[in-house]
Amino acid sequence: MKTAVFPGSFDPVTNGHLDLIKRSAAMFDKLIVGVLVNIGKVPLFSLEERVEMLKELTKEIPNIEITSFEGLLVDFVEEKNADVIVRGLRSAQDFSYELPLAQANYKMNTNADTIFLATLPEYSYISSSGVKEIYRFGGDIKRMVPDFVFDKLQTKKSK
Repeated sequence: MKTAVFPGSFDPVTNGHLDLIKRSAAMFDKLIVGVLVNIGKVPLFSLEERVEMLKELTKEIPNIEITSFEGLLVDFVEEKNADVIVRGLRSAQDFSYELPLAQANYKMNTNADTIFLATLPEYSYISSSGVKEIYRFGGDIKRMVPDFVFDKLQTKKSK
């Protein structure tokens, strides 16, 4: 059984994330979406909120597990007995950033390879940090995030 891990902060979950999750789930027997505790960022949504949003958004996909993790990705991958790490690429800049990480991860855990999945062109401009900035300044993010996430953001804004 091939198990893959798709890690990220998912703050917030974007349409690009959701597309990559669905496509990855179709490739593997099991896909574990690992919601990262990123100590370098101030999150818009709590860890619990991000996990719950992902569970709701993927509830129709039977081979997905949503969980959170702290620490090194390779340790999480080993703990989950995963064979593959899935990373999405929007641009050549993403590749330049992701390639050394993938190589370092492989050096630390040769039991798991990293595969890169190209984001669909219609989502290539979307990033969580960009969505957060547009949201904070009152811009239109409706087409960048799933409706469920948009509603959560509207609720957050009204508080």
